[in-house]
Amino acid sequence: MISFQDWQKSELKVAKIIVAEDISGKDKLYKIQIDLGSEQRQIIAGIKPFYEKEELKGKSIIVVANLEPAKFAGLESQAMLLAAKAKDGKYKLVSIDDSVEAGTSVE
Repeated sequence: MISFQDWQKSELKVAKIIVAEDISGKDKLYKIQIDLGSEQRQIIAGIKPFYEKEELKGKSIIVVANLEPAKFAGLESQAMLLAAKAKDGKYKLVSIDDSVEAGTSVE
């Protein structure tokens, strides 16, 4: 368990996926460019088995925006997207409808 004060440090924001690209030699990872309203960032995410890259473009998702950057497959990931494991074992992105602008804080 974490304290409420620790949880408050998390910055959850709405991000719009600009594009998802394959990473050479990686069968589970996409390199995803996101729009956070005031800036664009890159996320490296292991969702390739669950989504075609074309269906990700334009999707509004929820990300943890204030994580320290991490390296995956030699590439920097500058946020973390949120996903949940469905009954069928597939991961589904936590998303929101397009009426909420990129960069909006989730409270």
